[in-house]
Amino acid sequence: QVQLVESGGGLVQTGGSPRPSCAASGRTFSSYTMGWYRQAPEKERELVATITSGSSTNYADAVKGRFTISRDNAKNTVYLQMNSLKPEDTAVYRCAADSLVERIQRGLARSWGQETQVTVSS
Repeated sequence: QVQLVESGGGLVQTGGSPRPSCAASGRTFSSYTMGWYRQAPEKERELVATITSGSSTNYADAVKGRFTISRDNAKNTVYLQMNSLKPEDTAVYRCAADSLVERIQRGLARSWGQETQVTVSS
């Protein structure tokens, strides 16, 4: 397991482009699948984006074409570039890591970040 520390959220205007990051401890970061989740008030948690150890990516339909997940294994960091933000993107965002992509897909990751709030003002 790895320790994950997030940063980069905050209050942004509609159309803004923040880039939250998630820094991991440990020497095996490159072998993990990473995921970004979000949870809006009174809604269920949603898997927003994933990136595998081989850098294959996948996105929820709601963010496809607007968000980009990437990783820098030299820095043990995964990023979520958010573009063209909408008020409905307002949520708590949280990163997760696991050696098994299926656990990320099912919300059962064994390592989680502390979360970061992204609020989009209209």
